[in-house]
Amino acid sequence: MMTASPAEWMFFGALVVSLLIIDLYLAHRHPGRMDIRSAVVQTAIWISVAVLFGLYVLYSHGPHAGMEYYASYIIEKAMSVDNLFVFILLFSMFSIPDEYQHKALFYGVFGAIVFRAVFVFAGSALLESIDFMMYVFGVLLLFIAVKTARDKGSEGSPVADWLSKHLKISEDLDGDRFTTVVNGARMITPLFACVMAIELTDIIFAIDSVPACLAITSDVFIVYTSNIFAVLGLRSLYFVIHGSLESLRYMRYGLAAILAFIGLKMLVADFVHVDVVLSLAVIISILVVTVVVSLYGGRNARQQA
Repeated sequence: MMTASPAEWMFFGALVVSLLIIDLYLAHRHPGRMDIRSAVVQTAIWISVAVLFGLYVLYSHGPHAGMEYYASYIIEKAMSVDNLFVFILLFSMFSIPDEYQHKALFYGVFGAIVFRAVFVFAGSALLESIDFMMYVFGVLLLFIAVKTARDKGSEGSPVADWLSKHLKISEDLDGDRFTTVVNGARMITPLFACVMAIELTDIIFAIDSVPACLAITSDVFIVYTSNIFAVLGLRSLYFVIHGSLESLRYMRYGLAAILAFIGLKMLVADFVHVDVVLSLAVIISILVVTVVVSLYGGRNARQQA
């Protein structure tokens, strides 16, 4: 099993902080909607950084560790795409205009970096200390797979509904501020409520994605770094595929199939060994089939319309 040195953890932390600073203070000094060209370029950069880091893992810790990293990264990236549907719903519910969506996503990603660390280390500790926890995670993933396949994605957001009922939220935005004063009373703005909803929603997403990655590898360095690199590129990816998300109409079925495969893999791990290369091939194949079927189905629907 790969064991990351303290120097590697420090390097990764410094890299993430540097990327966030560059993204916040250089790439997006001026508020506004990210144009599609900039979004594509930044998405390519984020993916390139993640791939290069995977090459470092591969050459410094061996091909097996590298394949584990890439499998975990692809799982997290695919699930992140599905999460974008929820973000669109949250922006609509809180009436967040395009020019403020990037700020909301930035703080959402920043919170995800912290919360994912908690889930990754806690999940790994549970797997090491409790023998049957692997079966619990396997059953959990199968349950989530069924729920994902049956979810229509149009029922609204329970998180947003709860926040709206229990917090004092102003009716209108106050620029990109998180708080405002209404009739002498300090209230949070819809923008801050949206950020909170994104943070809480990501915690729910982590319940899906972290056990899935832990099924690929129990190495916390691989699981955490692959998770964070997938999340870091989520903001620019959102603006790349914002207008085409509806074309990925069957994405949830592909994700359900991936989660079911990984859940079954955990349940039979004591009896059947599934190599990480085979797992990676299955995951990629499911994603390719899902995207092709989605695009083909979307084209037929447009022709019929």
